[in-house]
Amino acid sequence: MQRKAYVPGVAALLAALLAGCTGGSDGGATADDSNPGQPGVATEAAEPGKYRTLPEPCTVVGHKTLDSLLPGIEEITDEEQREKAYAGEPTLAYDTDRKVGCRWKVESAEATDHLFVDFERVVSYDNSVSDDSEAEQLFAQQVEAADLPEPVVSESGSGADSPSGSPSASPGESGEPAAGAGGTPSSPSSAPASSSSSSSSTASPDATPTDVQPRLLDDLGDEAFVDDALSSSGSTAKRRTVTVAFRTSNVMVTIEYAEQSATLGVVPDSEEMQDMARKLASQLADSLGG
Repeated sequence: MQRKAYVPGVAALLAALLAGCTGGSDGGATADDSNPGQPGVATEAAEPGKYRTLPEPCTVVGHKTLDSLLPGIEEITDEEQREKAYAGEPTLAYDTDRKVGCRWKVESAEATDHLFVDFERVVSYDNSVSDDSEAEQLFAQQVEAADLPEPVVSESGSGADSPSGSPSASPGESGEPAAGAGGTPSSPSSAPASSSSSSSSTASPDATPTDVQPRLLDDLGDEAFVDDALSSSGSTAKRRTVTVAFRTSNVMVTIEYAEQSATLGVVPDSEEMQDMARKLASQLADSLGG
């Protein structure tokens, strides 16, 4: 008789516990603890990036483009050596779907030219952050590291299209036509040039400081910038390095184009080098389909 009395008691207790759990669910228990206040709604994953693969970096730059950037290639008489120069040297890559690059170095009678092209596909490991947003944050860090001079001149806008004598065309308020953009520079600027552009303005007298200074670009990918640095070591010839970097969706592309003159006192032309580097950047953006 005691056994019969004990079993129904346990059954009643279990029934009460089950009823409490059921009541809690009806009262607003969430299906996802990470989403309080939204009953039954799971966290929605952020959109994946546009790009899932990367191009082959040593073949994405055509021979004609390499002839322009690395004129010493055409001076190579040995056919095997010339083909090796065209082929470039791929950078070490552990995951070719995430990061790839290629380098070229060619000497000529007048200068030694270097070209480096790097592709990086950004993937976010946070479900709440899209690949594009992650790439945008990383590119912002790259812009910050470039330490572009102030004010950063816009590539377009009312200033670029306004008459040369209008107030809106003054440096620091609006942009001059970019080097290599095909436009004719407006009235020369009297604003002081940055350290990396002062030498280039001497080498290219038709270019104003705002035309060749490091700056943001708004005609390439989702966002972009160009950097320009002139360096020398002791009595050696000047070496200029032009960097063009851009982001399109979740892929970041960096181009470094450097030239060191074989003659002391000869400074590589900033405007010409920026023009060629930006043309290559446009070609790579087109190759991505972005």
